Amino acid sequence: MTAARRVLLIAACAVLAVVALAAIAPGLLATHDPLQVDVRSTLLPPSAEHLFGTDQSGRDVYSRVVHGTGRSVGIGVLATAIALVAGLAVGSLSGVSPRIVDAGFMRLNDVLMAFPEFLIALVVVAVLGPGPVNVAIAVTLAAIPVYVRLARVQTRTLRLAEHVEAARILGVPRGRAFLRHVVPGVLGTLSVLATIGIGSSILAAAGLSFLGLGPTEPTPEWGLMLAGGRNVLGQAWWISVFPGLAITLTVIAATAVGRVLRASAEGRRV
Repeated sequence: MTAARRVLLIAACAVLAVVALAAIAPGLLATHDPLQVDVRSTLLPPSAEHLFGTDQSGRDVYSRVVHGTGRSVGIGVLATAIALVAGLAVGSLSGVSPRIVDAGFMRLNDVLMAFPEFLIALVVVAVLGPGPVNVAIAVTLAAIPVYVRLARVQTRTLRLAEHVEAARILGVPRGRAFLRHVVPGVLGTLSVLATIGIGSSILAAAGLSFLGLGPTEPTPEWGLMLAGGRNVLGQAWWISVFPGLAITLTVIAATAVGRVLRASAEGRRV
């Protein structure tokens, strides 16, 4: 790893550490009540009192960004975790199934992968209706096809590996050999992909919230805050810019760490 990329990785990990702290214990970082309305302090620019300024209701934007971390990042992490488990189950099942069943699974998966993840999530929310729970479900369903394909490929590769064949020769039952030697290898590969996928899920969830399909006011959530400031962008740019920066930095940091892990897993120099 080059020195520049090592510095980039350290910076990305530092950003994710701050994001994790804000998600787990927002009270340690926030300076105000994110829901407190003060009509005398509306649309104040960033200052020592209000680090990111205030919004149309006089609420502290910095505190709302901090408290919104748990919802925005939580949806991304939860959706990615569920998509990983579902992809592992379906992909592994497809990889050990008869050819005709495997082909059926993959054709359906190819159709889903032909559409952008955000479009699939948008369709799911349109069917289920708006709301934070439905947004999480939509983002999860949109992310599953990628994990299914990778799990299927890794399953078909590992099931023919020498150590798996050796276990079978030694009398280990087929199912036990699969669970002990194939599934951990597939899960390790999917975990690396999930690190990158968290950023995509956060971005998709924020996009749906921006369109008004997720949480509603006055809930602090990055995508919702971004939408709340678009009508006064020329007058109070900070209302949208700081939540947008939070989304951007989190997605870039998660993607950077994921790419380093993927390169290390593949044995390439990064």
